[in-house]
Amino acid sequence: MDFLNLRDKYFVIFGLANKKSIACAIGKTLIDEGARVIHVVRSQARRETARTLFPECPVFICDVEDEANIVRVAGEISAEISAERGGRIHGLVHSLAFANYSQGIQPFHATVKKDFLQAMDISCFSLISICNHFQGLFTPDGSVVTISISTTRMAAENYGYMAPIKAALDSSLCFLAKSFSAFSNVRFNAVAPGLLKTSASAGIPGYVDSYLFAEKATLRKKGLSTQEAADTAVFLLSERSSGITAQTLVVDAGMAINYFDREIVTKAIT
Repeated sequence: MDFLNLRDKYFVIFGLANKKSIACAIGKTLIDEGARVIHVVRSQARRETARTLFPECPVFICDVEDEANIVRVAGEISAEISAERGGRIHGLVHSLAFANYSQGIQPFHATVKKDFLQAMDISCFSLISICNHFQGLFTPDGSVVTISISTTRMAAENYGYMAPIKAALDSSLCFLAKSFSAFSNVRFNAVAPGLLKTSASAGIPGYVDSYLFAEKATLRKKGLSTQEAADTAVFLLSERSSGITAQTLVVDAGMAINYFDREIVTKAIT
């Protein structure tokens, strides 16, 4: 038996955008381990991208901003897998985040209410809603993994209001784990990567400079790869992480402990 024991198990991934997405790396790694992957994407254009990247995988469309779409796609996936595995999935990946800076990047105190609430809906509440409407599809010992950030306490100005929303996402894991424990052993965890080279991050003003700093701040002086974050997610989806729930696992190559790195300090004061 393979160590992770993922072969022929079903996993649903929400949030594939393109080949640079962490959702893409997770999907490919699951397939390499023999798992069966189902993708759920936001639009027809992304469906075509997913079909190109994963020609053997079913792909469904769901704009999570409308909860009726989540109900619909849960039914569609149930029908897709009903002939096998008793219509159950072993894990689900929530890799969804959206921020609409309708008035550009503003000081945090000037955050636009409608932008904040929309981001909260798509980036955080969607996890709660998806788990609610998919609860009947999980195996009793299934695993849910979402994607967070390495710290929600570092007030990076160019990240705007998304850190508080990720903090809400992290907290939601605890409440979902407790709520589901009344009828199952489904686990809820987050992977919290340091700065990654993804298409989503490329849209953040000044991100390249932040990434280069993060690279210097890691203990190994080398930036985190998307694959490293994906590998952690796949571990959390597997039965080998059965004792881990309601946790946010930081994957940052030691960046969080290294802000007083001698090289960085020397450059700052000279």
